[in-house]
Amino acid sequence: MKNRWMLRVISLLMAVTLLPGCWTLAAVGAGAYGGYKMKEHGYTLQNPITKEKKSGK
Repeated sequence: MKNRWMLRVISLLMAVTLLPGCWTLAAVGAGAYGGYKMKEHGYTLQNPITKEKKSGK
């Protein structure tokens, strides 16, 4: 009985410590996707974020 309780506590602690890493990876992935989509629409990642000017003659 005590072994099962200890196993549950260890599993819970491992899950709690691993979750922040998962959230960080999800946020980084979302940011990268957003930057990729902005680049498709002509925006550049400079300070400040601006849209590229097309030189039309």
